[in-house]
Amino acid sequence: MDNLKDRLMEDMKKAMKEKNKEKLSVIRMTRSEIKNKEISEGKELDDKEVTAVIAKQVKQIKDSMSDFKKSGKEDVINKLYREIDILEEYLPEQMTEEEIEELVDKVIEETGAENMGDMGKVMGAIIPRTKGKADGSLVSKKVQEKLNS
Repeated sequence: MDNLKDRLMEDMKKAMKEKNKEKLSVIRMTRSEIKNKEISEGKELDDKEVTAVIAKQVKQIKDSMSDFKKSGKEDVINKLYREIDILEEYLPEQMTEEEIEELVDKVIEETGAENMGDMGKVMGAIIPRTKGKADGSLVSKKVQEKLNS
């Protein structure tokens, strides 16, 4: 398949045929988000931008999970985990903690960062390299740990 939007369309058709309501619902929601973004930006999104939309959806789901965990709604939490699993099929391979730490060390060395005052400089250099491949809050946490040590 030539691009992510085509893959989503094919997977949506497949989910319809298989009567996989959950996957169908998640893909429809994702395609709707992509379409809304295209309308608001007045252009068709490329794969990188589509990936960003999907990554944002995953982040929103993860953010909402803490509320459900507090209220003990296991059925909802399990449903959200399944939604994340479906969405992550369309994201690039995620970086491991070790890979993130190596990249943080490399960027700190490149930027000459020495303390927390240089956090913005490090994050500005590292985010483009991790976009869609690592959770931004984890990257931020690793940068803070390195700059504080």
